[in-house]
Amino acid sequence: MSAPIFILVEPQMPENIGGAARAMWNFGLERLRLVAPREGWPNPKAVAMASGAGRLLDHARHFETTAEAVADLTHLYATTARPRGMTKRVIAPEEAAVEMRERIAAGERVGVLFGRERTGLETADIVRANTIITVPVNPDFPSLNLAQCVLLLGYEWRKQGGEPTRAVAPDTPAASHEKVEGMLAHLVEELDSVRFFFPEAKRETMLANLRSLFHRAPLTDQDVRTLRGVIRALASKPRRPRPGAAQEAPPDPENEA
Repeated sequence: MSAPIFILVEPQMPENIGGAARAMWNFGLERLRLVAPREGWPNPKAVAMASGAGRLLDHARHFETTAEAVADLTHLYATTARPRGMTKRVIAPEEAAVEMRERIAAGERVGVLFGRERTGLETADIVRANTIITVPVNPDFPSLNLAQCVLLLGYEWRKQGGEPTRAVAPDTPAASHEKVEGMLAHLVEELDSVRFFFPEAKRETMLANLRSLFHRAPLTDQDVRTLRGVIRALASKPRRPRPGAAQEAPPDPENEA
């Protein structure tokens, strides 16, 4: 992998998909993924708008959900002007481009999420991201056209130079989103067994907080294996009383019927 993957989440107008592809190819980016385009895929309107960048659309991958589109990635950036109160690292496009090159050089698989034209990314998309990219725009008018946003990120990527300097991959590679989500599913299953998500009305918010927590941390494959081991141990071992805690006296055989 020598460049980030750009992921358009539920784009509404095929012309904007074509415009985004054209912007990507201007700066040598060619790995495009689409999540549930409103007008279906493939679409001739997107091809017409892409002009000479039709090759990107020919090879673009189509997914039904954001989770599927990011499953194989190890670090995910989300472009949004509204962090929405989440505890996530927020950086500018220039810093993001530098960091993406470093991560890719280290062997990571990096992706950037772009949201819907009218509403941007939803909270359910943003919680999957490790880092948020925010453009320093006019706060009274923060909305960017989809292709403009793609162009801006592509420009910052290209500005940093050509191919990233290759580095030796770490002994323990970064965990993919698929592996982190698998660990989360395991954790949620065990938490459900002890009725952790109470009251039920707060379940979705609590799940979002957990997902945001684990995607915010740069987990490695070893981290995920360790956490799964912790979950299995807590779920299968009898609970031991805390040191110093009052213990219930064993029953007196003479008082038993």
